[in-house]
Amino acid sequence: MSLIQSFRDLDVYKAAREQARAIFEVSSSFPKEERYSLTDQIRRSSRAVNAMIAEAWARRRYSAAFVNKLNEALGESMETQAWLDHSVDCGYVNAEKHKEMDDRWQHIGAMLNRMIERAETFCPPSTK
Repeated sequence: MSLIQSFRDLDVYKAAREQARAIFEVSSSFPKEERYSLTDQIRRSSRAVNAMIAEAWARRRYSAAFVNKLNEALGESMETQAWLDHSVDCGYVNAEKHKEMDDRWQHIGAMLNRMIERAETFCPPSTK
C-alpha cells in the first residue's frame, strides 16, 4: 500500500471522480427541459462528493472537521443516488444502467463510511 500524500491518492476520490464523469455523460442525453432541474442537480451532487473529500483532507488536522466533511460527502453521494432514481422513473436511464450506477455510488458511500469509522488513521495525532 502506497503512502497517501494527497486527496487525489484516495481510492474514494478516484472512484467518485470517475462516477461524476459517468453522471455527466449519461445526463447529457436528458431532455432539454431537464437542463435546469434534474440534469443540473445530479451533476452538482455528484461533483460535490469530490470537492468535499478534498476539503475533508485539508481539514484532517481536526478529526471532527474531517468527519463532518466526509459526512457531507456521504450525503451528496446519497443525493446523487436519489437523482438516479428520478432518472430511471422518468425513463431517461434504463433499469440496467441505473443498477450499475447506483451500485457504484453505494460502494462510494461504503468507502466514505469506512473512512468516517477510521478517521483517526487519516488524522494526525493532536499536539495538545
